[in-house]
Amino acid sequence: MQPSALSDNVKTAYDEFYEKHDEAWRMLGAKYKAQHIIDVCRGRVFKKVLEVGAGDGSILKLLADRDFAPEYHAVEISESGVEHIKTRNIKDLKSVQLFDGYKLPFNDNSFDLIILSHVLEHVEHERILLRELKRVARHFVIEVPLDYRTGVDKKIKHFLAYGHINVYTPTSLRYLLSTEGFVVEDDLTSMIEPEVTRFNTYINRKKSKSLLTDLKITAEYAVKNSLGKIFGKKMDEQLASAYTVLCNKAEQHLEIF
Repeated sequence: MQPSALSDNVKTAYDEFYEKHDEAWRMLGAKYKAQHIIDVCRGRVFKKVLEVGAGDGSILKLLADRDFAPEYHAVEISESGVEHIKTRNIKDLKSVQLFDGYKLPFNDNSFDLIILSHVLEHVEHERILLRELKRVARHFVIEVPLDYRTGVDKKIKHFLAYGHINVYTPTSLRYLLSTEGFVVEDDLTSMIEPEVTRFNTYINRKKSKSLLTDLKITAEYAVKNSLGKIFGKKMDEQLASAYTVLCNKAEQHLEIF
């Protein structure tokens, strides 16, 4: 049996991660992540869906409640995450399995769609996982936070506190995917919604509520939205906080040299 590519310290960090569970916070984040999946897949029908790195099952729960697909499966590296998913009673969820972060326990082309939402930034060996996704499914929705900004190297401790060991821009994600034989069919950018920012400010960070703070949060979101619409895709991608792509597999392998 081959040793896992997943480092022991990473597995340890995530094994008990969902025992310290904040249901309201996770469901709020999942609300928008699920909507991004629905939006980027609009007009397409997927019958058999696998979420890789399903966390606590929040996204699958919301997708199932909206009848996104008739059949769902989930894999997760965290034992506490797997146990939490099992308690959710997600409609049409056929299997939940623990996996080693890289080897999926399914045959080739078993799924119509794989969802990888806010997972890739946590993965030590991105390309190994992407190649395994390609083996198992035909289409893929991948979403990452857009952490790369000027001075990002001075914020390493901040991002590690969230488990983010990789940082992306839309361009860098597209480049990674294209060099691994993925073809982007559709994409969208998104910003952190005011509802999420307020929750993080007042509940997570325990700051006192104030009208001024509320106005600032709302105004910043509105200004960024407006600038993206006025100046187009390039500006939109610079201001966005997350990037979502729908991909399929290229018919030919990328030729190097």
